[in-house]
Amino acid sequence: MTYKKQKIQSLFLLGGLCVFTSLATKAQVTSVGTKAELAAHSTKTYAEKIFVHSDRPLYVVGETMWCKLYALDVHSNRPADVLSKIAYLELLDAEGNSVVQAKVTLDQGHGNGSMLLPVSLPTGTYVLRSYTNWMKNFSPEFFFESALTILNPFEQFPPSSPERVQASQDVQFFPEGGQLAGNVLNRIAFRATDGQGKGIAFQGMLLNDAQDTLLRFEPRQFGIGSFEFTPTANETYRAVIRTANGQTSTYSLPTVLPQGYAVQLKDSTSQWLRFRVLTKAPVATLHLLAHHGASVYSSEVRQGEAIFLLDKSTLREGINHLTLFDQNARPVAERLYFKPPAKTLPVRAAVNKNTFESREKVQLSVNTTGQSSATMSVAVYLTDSLHHPQPQRIESYLLLTSDLKGTVESPDWYFEKTGPEAKESLDHLMLTHGWSRFRPQAEDVSKPAFAHLPEYGGHFLEGKVTNTISGQPEPYTNVYLAAPDTQARLFVAQADSVGAFRFEVKKLRDSKEIILQTNLREDSTHRIELKSPYTDKRSMRPVPQLTLSTEQAALLLNRSINMQTLNAFAPAAVRKEELFEKDSLGFYGKPDEKYFLDAYTRFPTMEEVMREYVPGVFVRKRDKKFHFYVIDKINQPSALFTQDPLILLDGVPIFDTDKIMEMDPLKIKKLEVIDARYYLGHLSFSGIVSYSTYKGDMAGFPLDPRALVLSYSFEQSPKEFYSPRYDSALRKSSRLPDFRNLLFWAPTLTTDAQGKQQVEFFTSDQPGTYQVVIQGVTPEGVPGSQQLTFDVKPLNN
Repeated sequence: MTYKKQKIQSLFLLGGLCVFTSLATKAQVTSVGTKAELAAHSTKTYAEKIFVHSDRPLYVVGETMWCKLYALDVHSNRPADVLSKIAYLELLDAEGNSVVQAKVTLDQGHGNGSMLLPVSLPTGTYVLRSYTNWMKNFSPEFFFESALTILNPFEQFPPSSPERVQASQDVQFFPEGGQLAGNVLNRIAFRATDGQGKGIAFQGMLLNDAQDTLLRFEPRQFGIGSFEFTPTANETYRAVIRTANGQTSTYSLPTVLPQGYAVQLKDSTSQWLRFRVLTKAPVATLHLLAHHGASVYSSEVRQGEAIFLLDKSTLREGINHLTLFDQNARPVAERLYFKPPAKTLPVRAAVNKNTFESREKVQLSVNTTGQSSATMSVAVYLTDSLHHPQPQRIESYLLLTSDLKGTVESPDWYFEKTGPEAKESLDHLMLTHGWSRFRPQAEDVSKPAFAHLPEYGGHFLEGKVTNTISGQPEPYTNVYLAAPDTQARLFVAQADSVGAFRFEVKKLRDSKEIILQTNLREDSTHRIELKSPYTDKRSMRPVPQLTLSTEQAALLLNRSINMQTLNAFAPAAVRKEELFEKDSLGFYGKPDEKYFLDAYTRFPTMEEVMREYVPGVFVRKRDKKFHFYVIDKINQPSALFTQDPLILLDGVPIFDTDKIMEMDPLKIKKLEVIDARYYLGHLSFSGIVSYSTYKGDMAGFPLDPRALVLSYSFEQSPKEFYSPRYDSALRKSSRLPDFRNLLFWAPTLTTDAQGKQQVEFFTSDQPGTYQVVIQGVTPEGVPGSQQLTFDVKPLNN
């Protein structure tokens, strides 16, 4: 057994003990075993996250979106190469409908994908999201999501967004730890946002039942802040909010719990965190679980107070989940703590000058200042005043937003700013993201169940077999999957007790016609339904509104002309060499007999072909129907199998021998025979008789109407990004227009041992300011990014 297989088995064994992210858990343990049981609820369950670097944040329909996928281990941020080998890409509209989909191969935790944007897409803000099959076991809030703008110049230009959308506001209050505890000091965080999810400034007052003003408060950054007060049990509290435009609103605070738990987390020293708990609950002992460090702390409750000291060195960089449990191992409070990273990948980048002519060479130097080699992606695209979301940076996503539900406004700000105010704002952000690991004790939840397996060996194609008459599932039915080709490729699966089946499909790429069927000799009432591999679960993150003005119509027209010119004159994207070598043999390997029919005298009927040229297969008629019997040359060289062999046409099982015998032999190029028992999955066959047409398309063979035939998109074949070179006077003087907005895209740029790399590309005929975006991560899981700009002069200057 290899090390990788051992590791995979260990991960699955550990997965039965614990949960990750939003999967709820409720431990049923005695007080004696509490610490040991809570330690099992660490992050030992294997979990993945994905970051997608798209080539730009603004597109016009008809353009190609290029994507680099980084699949990473949640706990270490190292490139993940343990389980998932396939990632799913989706483009969602404002209503959450999936409008474009793709499957991308992951190799050593990296993947390259692309999506052509249909001209039918309306102008608006869209969400690019990505996940693996294994990630579907967890909340969609932890899928990768990034907003981007798509413009359709062929539809009527939309009116100004501010005129169409009236901003609303929302104010939420978050007691530290998750509960508003009565008769003890509480810290309350708050967040105020407008209709676009942006923070707003306001002045607030806290009132009690008697309408007394207890305190006044206002936000610090992005509409977020906090205040402290001691609520009285069984009393209600309201906050009156007055915004800058004079609008006044009233909001209720959470219900005061007489026996709640108030949490106070503060830096005690540079080494220690002080986690203080105040409560009126009758508990003697409390336990604190620091998930990522798998550390469990215990403290006695004396006079309603418990103190925990946490060693910061045991916590991971980024977000840590600190969950408080009572003596019966029920979760009662949770707090998030952000540990700043000791280092990020220091990406330094520069171009050879600041201003370039059209069709001039640009030299881009990348340096990670002595770090070990890192894998990075680079995009160079045109910027203008058209509105678009800011691209996400890999370090702020991996260390911050990927572990939080909801939207974080300007996440890069928390990494760019330093000092006490920035540190306080980051802590306020942690306070406003509530429960995420466990649910409060009031909810009764069951043990986690992993319904989706990781796609380690190939893509899972799943479905269900039902009875066409009763509509009930058909259990334990054999299902055949084939994709017609010049080389036979066949997959078999058996439905389970509820009629569900799963194929692990390998070496099929791009869009292909597939045929699914049961054994039509035996099954006449079966119906096959195919399940989409894409999830219909949606996160609760709001989609920002697109802001455009009529003054920007000229820019949109220019973008449209550039797109149409590029599609008319630029060559299509070139496919890279296949990741898998194309098989020269069918799935059954080297045949025992092979016949190229063009090498023989052509007979007018298939019966004559079989009787005259194929001595290993006997043709017989029984009950007025043809049957094939293959000679078993291994076990009994003179004996025949008593059952029909597996008959294939371009890899598709044919269960009616009469239809093969009716086929025109001139359409058949090759005939292959396996004259021994053949095992495929859980099935065995009395030999194989395989026919191949000239084009591998079944040559018009009439399929049984009960077979399910459809076009299916498998993993993408990687495509080469087109970037013209003007390295000679002849090429530079070419009259072909070059209006590229995307000058360069390199999804896999690897620095050398000294952390250096240099690339070159050429500018287009499109003047303006160009943005260079570099994202990357080291094999050790250290992320980093860099951005810079340069200008291209107009042609006439």
